Amino acid sequence: MEPALQLDTADGVATVVIRNPAKRNAMTTAMWRRLPGLLDRLAADPAVRVLVLTGAGDTFCAGADIGSLRESAGESQGLAVAAEDALAAFPKPTLAAVRGYCVGGGCQLAAACDLRFAAEGSSFGITPAKLGIVYPASSTRRLTGLVGPATAKYLLFSGELIEAGRALRTGLVDELLPAGELGKRVAEFTRILASRSLLTQAAAKEFASGEVRPEREAYWAERARDSGDTAEGVAAFLERRAPRFSWSG
Repeated sequence: MEPALQLDTADGVATVVIRNPAKRNAMTTAMWRRLPGLLDRLAADPAVRVLVLTGAGDTFCAGADIGSLRESAGESQGLAVAAEDALAAFPKPTLAAVRGYCVGGGCQLAAACDLRFAAEGSSFGITPAKLGIVYPASSTRRLTGLVGPATAKYLLFSGELIEAGRALRTGLVDELLPAGELGKRVAEFTRILASRSLLTQAAAKEFASGEVRPEREAYWAERARDSGDTAEGVAAFLERRAPRFSWSG
C-alpha cells in the first residue's frame, strides 16, 4: 500500500489517518505537502466539527521518512513546519489519538493538536539531536508551552523516548487510556465536542493561543451577539433539552 493520508468523515468528526505501515507511518514529502490543503478543505466544510489525527494500526507516526531527509533536509523540515502550523491554525477542535510510537515529526504533529489522548504503552520523543538537525523555533516554542522548559530541553537535548505515563505527567498527553479503550474514549469525547458551541470553541482556541488584540476580542463579541448561540444555549438549559447551536464559522 502506498503511503497516504486517509480521510473518513462521520457525524461531524473528520478522522485523518497517517498510513505508511512499511515505515511505522513515517511522513513522506508528499504527505507533508498534502496535509495543509486537506486541512483547508476540512476547515471550510460546515459539516466538520472536530478533527482527529491518528496513525494506522498500532503506531501513530515515527516522524519524517529518513529518505526525504537525505534528499533535502531543509525542504523536508520546511514542509513539516508548514503542515504543523496549518494543523495548529485549524479553526475547530483537534485531537491526536496516539498508539505506539509518536516520534520526531509525529510528535510535532501531535503537539500541534489541541488535545492528545494516548493508549498505554505509547512512546514519545523528539529526535533531531540524533540527526544533527536544528529543531524549528516555532515547534520548540509550541513544545515548551505544553511541557515547560525543563522537559522540552530533556526531550530535545537527549532525543530519548519517554513512556506515556511520563508524557501524561508533563502535559504532553491529556488522557491516558488502556490500549483497548482509546478508540471508544476518542469517539465518546469527539461526540461531546461536536455537540458544543463551535463559536465558544473557536474563540477559546484563538484566545488560548497567545496575546489577543483588542479588535479580535471585539470581533468575537460581535459574533456572539449575532450568532444566536447564547440565546439558544440559555433556552436549552432552561427547557432541559440539548442545545441546537447554529454558528458554523
